[in-house]
Amino acid sequence: MAIAPTTLEGTPVERVHRLTQIIREGGDEAQKLRHLPHETVDILIDEGLFRFTLPPELGGEDASSVETIEVLEAISAIDASVGWNVMIGSEINAMAAGGMPKDLAREVYLDNPRVIMCGGGGPGTVPGRAVEQPDGSFKIWGQTTFQSGCHQVEWAFMSCPIYESEDAPAPIMDEAAGMPKMKMFFVNRSLFEIVDTWDVAGLRGSGSHDVKVDGAVIEKKWLDVELMKLPALYPNPVFRMPVPLRLSYNKAAVALGVGRGALDAFSDLAQNKVPMLSPGTLRDRPVAQYRMGEAEATVQAARAFVMESMREIEEELHAGAPHPGPETTRKARLACTFAANACMHAVDGIHNTAGTTGARMYSPLERKLRDAHGCASHRWVAHPLYETIGKLYLGHEPDMEFRGAS
Repeated sequence: MAIAPTTLEGTPVERVHRLTQIIREGGDEAQKLRHLPHETVDILIDEGLFRFTLPPELGGEDASSVETIEVLEAISAIDASVGWNVMIGSEINAMAAGGMPKDLAREVYLDNPRVIMCGGGGPGTVPGRAVEQPDGSFKIWGQTTFQSGCHQVEWAFMSCPIYESEDAPAPIMDEAAGMPKMKMFFVNRSLFEIVDTWDVAGLRGSGSHDVKVDGAVIEKKWLDVELMKLPALYPNPVFRMPVPLRLSYNKAAVALGVGRGALDAFSDLAQNKVPMLSPGTLRDRPVAQYRMGEAEATVQAARAFVMESMREIEEELHAGAPHPGPETTRKARLACTFAANACMHAVDGIHNTAGTTGARMYSPLERKLRDAHGCASHRWVAHPLYETIGKLYLGHEPDMEFRGAS
């Protein structure tokens, strides 16, 4: 039976604050492991932090987009790798629930209240192959990159082109789309292996390794599982938000947390550090005061922009819109892109102001610097989107990603 939200004490944000030391220690250990320690994952599961985005009937707390941002921001201010794991796990858990027939959802979520999922794909992905079998199942091959949190999941999403046979030279074409037919497959942990590929600086503990399948058979019953289904199966407006937007505001939430955590770490440092040849502490130096004010304005402005734009999306959907419109979608995507990049620049500035102390491996600012850059490099919030979104403000027609219904 599912964990009922009433068994959890306090709001998700309040529970995060109670877990501050556990999150910090788990994040430290994750730097060595390059994924979260299982002990940390177990505690986060116990506190409902991979389920708070699910509908109540599946054991969740039905979080809005704004509430989700607040939770992910709070975790990431303590440690971004822990925040990233919770972000991906709670994000994919909720998206899969929204795109899964309700009878399957009850089996997946209520029979296993500790379930976590992941999904990835991007540069380095080995083009997959999927072949339908006589019984309606599919056999799939492939290796997918950036499967954050894959060490603790029960299910992973992998996209593969569909072929007529195992030895067919080319995939089946979708003539209307002008591209190969693709299918997102819902793959159980028993069917894939983790390939150790994640050796990076920023978000080092996110466990974003590759997931590989070699002739795995996906039963027919799982073929209807998608990452979004319209009309939505649940009333929460988040289930009518297009996948790109959901992926964007979740990534922005982690970036905002890193920005806030860096500001707090710099403030703590400035109270006691006496810079070389200085008569007083760093907090008394005009350059520190200037940089702190500038960074606070940047992070707070970025956060306000994200929250304002997501509230507009929520209001539009609560008013009955079947999905967000192009204008609100454009604004929200711009806000998320700005948040990730503005927080990165804010962290750069205060890290530089901290001097060599901030660069030492024991300094919280050192990790915040790496993590801020890791967040801002993600496809759904990365700086090239400024050009894409700028074109829309100049009158170009939006593609599917920015029409609000994709």
